[in-house]
Amino acid sequence: MHFKHPEILYFLFLLIVPILVHLFQLRRFKTSYFTNVRFLKELAIQTRKSSKIKKRLLLATRLLLLTCVIIAFAQPFFEAKDSKNASNEMYIILDNSFSMQAKGKKGELLKRAIQELLENTPETAQFSLLTNTENYWNTDIKTLKSSLQNLKYSATPFELSSIMAKVKAHKSAHKKDIVIISDAVGLTKNDLKNIDSEEKPYFIIPEAEQKNNVSIDSVYINQTLENFYEISVNLSGYGEDFKPISTALYNQNKLIAKTILNFDTKKKKINFTIPKEAFHGYVSIEDNGLTYDNKLFFSISKSKKTNVISIGEPEKSNFLSRIYTVAEFNYNNYAISSLDYNSLEKQNTIILNELVEIPQALQTTLKAFVSKGGNLVVIPSEKSSVSNLNAFLGNFGKVQFNTLKTESKQITKINFDHPLFSGVFENKITNFQYPKTNSSFDISSPYPAVLSYEDQSAFVTAIQNPTAGITVFSAPINSVNSNFQQSPLIVPLFYKMAQNNQKTGVNALTIGNNQPYFVDVLLTKDAILEVKGIEDSFIPIQQILNNKVKLTFNDFPDTAGNYSIFDKKEWVENLSFNYKRTESDLSQVNTNVISDFKTADTISTIFNTLQTERTDSQIWKWFVIFALLFLALEMAIIKFVK
Repeated sequence: MHFKHPEILYFLFLLIVPILVHLFQLRRFKTSYFTNVRFLKELAIQTRKSSKIKKRLLLATRLLLLTCVIIAFAQPFFEAKDSKNASNEMYIILDNSFSMQAKGKKGELLKRAIQELLENTPETAQFSLLTNTENYWNTDIKTLKSSLQNLKYSATPFELSSIMAKVKAHKSAHKKDIVIISDAVGLTKNDLKNIDSEEKPYFIIPEAEQKNNVSIDSVYINQTLENFYEISVNLSGYGEDFKPISTALYNQNKLIAKTILNFDTKKKKINFTIPKEAFHGYVSIEDNGLTYDNKLFFSISKSKKTNVISIGEPEKSNFLSRIYTVAEFNYNNYAISSLDYNSLEKQNTIILNELVEIPQALQTTLKAFVSKGGNLVVIPSEKSSVSNLNAFLGNFGKVQFNTLKTESKQITKINFDHPLFSGVFENKITNFQYPKTNSSFDISSPYPAVLSYEDQSAFVTAIQNPTAGITVFSAPINSVNSNFQQSPLIVPLFYKMAQNNQKTGVNALTIGNNQPYFVDVLLTKDAILEVKGIEDSFIPIQQILNNKVKLTFNDFPDTAGNYSIFDKKEWVENLSFNYKRTESDLSQVNTNVISDFKTADTISTIFNTLQTERTDSQIWKWFVIFALLFLALEMAIIKFVK
């Protein structure tokens, strides 16, 4: 037992006062004589015995009464079990990612978590609240009420490690109590590795009852007909026993097509045919799972021709004119001797087709061309200077040519996951008529190969560049050295290389991907492009590149939807944004990683636990009660004991 004011215990010396009073009686008795004293002596003996008992009882009650009063003023208490952490600061981490849209026993997980915070957080409690995107430091539940009620789902995934880093960076003289409210979808051990052992958090894991979910993953043009586009929609199902899914296609909020999809496999594809014209709408589904991934917004720009130029001997470039047809491309070929350098900046794609040497002036021009978002394709010649090629390619990445080998090799492997082949193949082909080359360069490249030889060396590789497409062949593909021109692979490969970064297909950007976006517009020096949606607008980071503008969106916009780019009040073009689909699989809940941490069902349980473990047991009130009882007992003794 401890005392808040132990110095008051010195007053216990006052207990000697009632003892002295009872030991030294100040009143003297007079002796009275009677004629017949036999009966009076017997009465005196009885009275004296009764008086002694009464005085001793009064002495005991008064001593106990005074003792209880003194101890009560000293305020005794029993120290709390966890009193050393009574001054800890509270931090609440609330996951507001899209997976928290899932429904539990009492509704959506996030809304229920917010309601519990509002109902069960003590009004006097000071704490900090951190969500996926917002931080509220040193606040209370009254101040936060409005912000919590208006809290929206975040397009930023829940990254516990980065939020914990913010908590750790928040300097404080006190230790921290951390409460993490999350459904644990996608939670890994790496997210927990930076948590201090002394600050093990409490986890509240709300559980979804409905874990079935269907998401729209992507939309692309499956094939282009004379007057129509065939649109393919890829969907994923997470769970089992799905009901038929209603799927609809809208253009400018006008219903174009609708169908019912029976989801009997984990992956499904559905096709729509639309007119070959500009499109600005979305595809949507109706299911009982998450709602954020039930729409995918996309735009298709008005078809315009892509400018392609090849530099090399005309007889070696004839095959390109059969690929880059007049209907979709403005294609020209020039020998190096007749090349007009001024025309290069107007191109979308430039192909260096078997140049023996790349002049320094051309290298400088192409370096500027690539930096402004242009696509470059390099096909070497058997007579190419390795040092010249390597010096040129060193401007763009780490692809380097080695010696030329004159041995026949077959091209046997296709990288179906490479962006250059996205949407090209419906199925992965493993057995096809292999093209070959008679001689080729060994190239060293840290980048994934697009096409590979049978010995796993690269035939075609693409340098990773955020603004441009740079594709490098390891061998000449003229008809003497290779039969690649007769291969079915050549058409989709060269078509995709030319169309990279061009608005000839579906335009559906992902929020937070930071992929640069190029707008074909000629701006004045002080002009600024603005992106506008139905509910919000923003100005992205932008860089003027001759007849293009490079836009970087970072984490904008906040809301998925169809947007338009404006130069002041003049419309430039449409574009669409969508949320990442990383939250769609509700089966990714991983509660095993938190087995070493404390868990609770509700926030009220945590507050009650902390209150119980860190609040001292005050017992001075009991001593006040005892004092009153002894006072009542004293009065009873005086009144009833004779």
